[in-house]
Amino acid sequence: MQRRSSGSSDDSADAPVKASRSRDHSNPERAHSASSASSVNHPSHDPPPSASAARNRISNGQLNWLQSHGRDGAGGKASVTPAAKTSGDLNTHHDKTPAWKLRARQFNPRSPWAISLLTLFTAVAGIALLIAIVYSSANLQCDPKGCRMSWMSPSFVHFSDFDTEHTRLASKYSLYLYREQGIENGPKVRGIPVLFIPGNAGSYKQVRSIASESARHFHETIHPNVAAADLGLKNLDFFTLDFNEDFTAFHGQTMLDQAEYVNEAIRYILSLYLDPQKSERDPNLPDPSSVIILGHSMGGIVARAAFVMPNFQPHSINTIVTMSAPHARPPVTFDPLIVKIYQDINDHWRHAYSTKSVSENPLSQVTLVSIAGGGLDTVVPSDYASLESIVPETHGFTVFTSTIPTVWTSMDHQAITWCDQFRKVIVQALYDVVDSHSKSQTRSRNERIKRFKKRLLTGLEADSKTLPAESHLTTLLTVGDDADAINTRDQFVLRSLGTKKEPKVYLLPVQSSELPSSRKFTLLSNRELDHPGENAKLEVLLCSIYPSQASQINAPFLADIDLSGKSSTSTRLACRSAAQDVVTLPASTHSTKAPFFLEGEQQIPPFSYLQYDARSIREYQFVAIVDKSDAPNSGWIVAQFSNTLDSNLTQFISIRQLVTSGLRFELPPNRPMVVDVRIPSIQSSLLAYHMEMKEEINGDHKELFRPLVRQYLNKPYESKYFVGTTTKMDISLHGVSPFVPPPMDASQNDDGLGLQLWTDPTRKSTISISLTVDLIGSLGKLYMRYRTVFASFPQLVVGLVLRKQFRLYDGTGTFVSFSESIGNCLRRSLPMLLLSMTFLSLSIGQSGSTGPGALWPWRSGTSAIDFAQNGLLVGTTDSFFWFLIPLIGVVCVGVCVVLHYIALGLISLLSIFYGYFFAHGLPNEEKKSALASKPTQGPVFPSPSPRRRLLITCALVFLVSTVIPYQSAYVVACIVQLSTSVRAHHAARRYPSLANINFRNYVHTVFLLMIWNLPINLPAVVVWVRNLAIHWFTPFSSHHNVVSILPFILLVENLAAGKMIPPVTSRFRHLTNILFFTTAVYAAVYGVSYAYVLHYLVNLIAAWLVAIHFTNDDWVVFGVKSLFVDEISNIDDRKQNKRP
Repeated sequence: MQRRSSGSSDDSADAPVKASRSRDHSNPERAHSASSASSVNHPSHDPPPSASAARNRISNGQLNWLQSHGRDGAGGKASVTPAAKTSGDLNTHHDKTPAWKLRARQFNPRSPWAISLLTLFTAVAGIALLIAIVYSSANLQCDPKGCRMSWMSPSFVHFSDFDTEHTRLASKYSLYLYREQGIENGPKVRGIPVLFIPGNAGSYKQVRSIASESARHFHETIHPNVAAADLGLKNLDFFTLDFNEDFTAFHGQTMLDQAEYVNEAIRYILSLYLDPQKSERDPNLPDPSSVIILGHSMGGIVARAAFVMPNFQPHSINTIVTMSAPHARPPVTFDPLIVKIYQDINDHWRHAYSTKSVSENPLSQVTLVSIAGGGLDTVVPSDYASLESIVPETHGFTVFTSTIPTVWTSMDHQAITWCDQFRKVIVQALYDVVDSHSKSQTRSRNERIKRFKKRLLTGLEADSKTLPAESHLTTLLTVGDDADAINTRDQFVLRSLGTKKEPKVYLLPVQSSELPSSRKFTLLSNRELDHPGENAKLEVLLCSIYPSQASQINAPFLADIDLSGKSSTSTRLACRSAAQDVVTLPASTHSTKAPFFLEGEQQIPPFSYLQYDARSIREYQFVAIVDKSDAPNSGWIVAQFSNTLDSNLTQFISIRQLVTSGLRFELPPNRPMVVDVRIPSIQSSLLAYHMEMKEEINGDHKELFRPLVRQYLNKPYESKYFVGTTTKMDISLHGVSPFVPPPMDASQNDDGLGLQLWTDPTRKSTISISLTVDLIGSLGKLYMRYRTVFASFPQLVVGLVLRKQFRLYDGTGTFVSFSESIGNCLRRSLPMLLLSMTFLSLSIGQSGSTGPGALWPWRSGTSAIDFAQNGLLVGTTDSFFWFLIPLIGVVCVGVCVVLHYIALGLISLLSIFYGYFFAHGLPNEEKKSALASKPTQGPVFPSPSPRRRLLITCALVFLVSTVIPYQSAYVVACIVQLSTSVRAHHAARRYPSLANINFRNYVHTVFLLMIWNLPINLPAVVVWVRNLAIHWFTPFSSHHNVVSILPFILLVENLAAGKMIPPVTSRFRHLTNILFFTTAVYAAVYGVSYAYVLHYLVNLIAAWLVAIHFTNDDWVVFGVKSLFVDEISNIDDRKQNKRP
């Protein structure tokens, strides 16, 4: 059987002519052009057709004829059968196309590099905004770095016997015990167990800084103290888990494996204390029944996930301290299992704390403390560390490192594990809550929360207790009846301590007829307030007159101070030390530049501050200040009784007024030493502010200290300090944040931002404060909160672009370029969609419901608080931020345009290499003529045989179902699509026919769509490669979902064969429109919170495109027959070539 090429086939050459005559008989010029075009298909030596003839010929070639079986067009006379249309039933109305639409199909190629002015302007604006956001995030409104380096001498003991007999994950993960060289020796356990869980790609060695400080603190401070053993203080045994630096944040199954291993490790750790050969613990102490958990980053989430695992041992965990852990929501939502795990964990914790009965609450004795790094953490947004929507205040809280006394600095994601001043506080906090006499090895839950707050909070919080419940008298003070010892004024100032060169007491009366209950007592000093003892230099005591009756004498005092001197009469006072109520503040002097000090800098002792409500100290009669300094020094002290109404100010101003005109107010010269200003409208973490403070001095007194400013939020506990000569301050906060669930206490954000100012009352100065919104600095706050929108919003843009391309293609037969289509979208569809999404956000916010139930009523929960209400659109329903959706849309348009041109440049460059190395010998005049004159629906370049295509597809499907994850196959599909784009670009560049240009534009836009979907699939590939590197070959069932990749494989395979998708002119074209529009809308509404669904939607689009391709694909309709026809024809050819 001899096959003829399309260049010599009369049937294939005459078909376009007949069609042209039958449809364009009213246009002789077009018929003549079509006839001329057909004549070039006969002899191979004829000159190529003219441009006008080619245009007219190709225009008529838009008719949907059945494609021939081979590339050469051999198909017999089937090609002229009118009923055999390429799109089958999808194009039932093709013959009814009016003549005006056919005339619009003239071949008018446009360069893919062309760009309209509107597209150029929008892209430039978007990229400019993106550059401003990145620049602002990196350079403006940045917290200073104040961490000091830590040092240690680490060694690790590996528990090799914790093997597969204990856990199925023993070959993948390991358990270690930290030992500080020179202090701790041997592998035996002897103290209180603490387990460190590393985070995403974290190392087990990250425990060394905190564990080293724990060993040294116990050896140098606690162990020499004889009373420490009576208090139940034992050294901490730090265990640490080696997760082989797994990527927990990207993969839900990895998180579940780690949580399972944590429970098995805890069971094994507790068993060590029961084995006399592995334990040196005091036999008189109870065996531990629980382990303290210290989790970094995702390690904190793994610790909470352990509670919902089937192998969890009840009461094995009762104290969790997490550092930079994203509790509120997952950092990325690319994996559906990650999202489900977060929902299950948070629902479990919320449900447990919602039960009224303690016996029914499995978490009743669990305390959880979340410590956030603040603005310097650029890995996990510190907003996500919030516990306010998960845990009640009685069981946990969130605090920022800039709040913690003596730390006072933000820190990045890794520094929080080694920062010297921070690790000291953490170790002290852990020793505060342990008790080896208890079986749980910790104090009661109430006591733990109280001690954690005492150590980690400022002490200035509204719910902080001024006087502890166990307050007791400590000192017996005897004073003379000297008149100068009693200060009856509201203000007491001592500019220099030790001027008397002998102990001196100053008494400030508390109970007075002039002291209303609305007043408070404040005291500030640049010296440490000492506890009672022989070496105390400065003491502040709360005293009452000591009863003279012997029956009223209480227990012996810790100290007896007699300062009566030569006075003839004396008075004895029973006093309690105020040292335990001291609030430590950073020093603010002319020489201080920051609240912290760095390596090599001189340490300035912090200030000591006391604050009492008049009602809380009314049981006392005097505040006694005892100065025991034996020589004059630079120490000073200021004490004051002030009216609470004068100290607390509230500025009512809207955010819009702040943006337009700012806030300005003055503090009068007769103000109290401490002034607290509240601005309720400042709650959002998306805005940053500039604050400028000017001081107009009226007095001549020497300045005691520089103004000290504390910026704070009530909850979460975030404070920042501004000291020294700072007059211009950058204000940023982690308040109400996008996508973060609302707090359990709906009123916690009502107070807004607080500004607390300490100023020298002796200066009598007027302070002017101005607060303005930093618009450029606020752009940087968008970076951390909206990074993940680049996995969703660009698919909105590409979806609309493809929708426009297919609408034009189905109507005119021309598949326009990406740049032309996005220009068309910018004129109407894209602005309309962004505007609709903006109005949707505003309407949902005004309705008061913003969760899934707002759009889908049947999904509304029964809970009084909708914790998913911030999961839609851009994560906020504040009407002030209406501009976020258009702004993000413009940025994403700019990014899409830039990526388009980057991809186009790369493809163009690769096509040059392809043409030079691989395709330079293919073209000649005959092939060029044949390619230029073939029907538009034919293959653009040579395609493999149907058998080869089927085998390749089956092989890929088999590998996905057994060995490789479908995400890896997706990456391969992207690479294949890139090569197809290169070949298509080369073909369109060398042979600029309408068919080639249509195909180039089509495969290029599909490639862009796949690239924007790639970030959703890459994390799973990284996890899989990581598992291969550590020889962990256990497959994850979720990875081998063939349905999630098969449409992509078939689509890419069809495009690699050079097959252009046929236009759809029937009603089914509306389904294409709906699919692309639905994907675009979903990307805008749910794309950030449920990004993984976008893969399924794009997969559905790919399946629909494959279905359209199959209506025009001969190897599907006649695939089985072709497998045999090719074989039979080859056999016949071989028989004819045989010679006897």
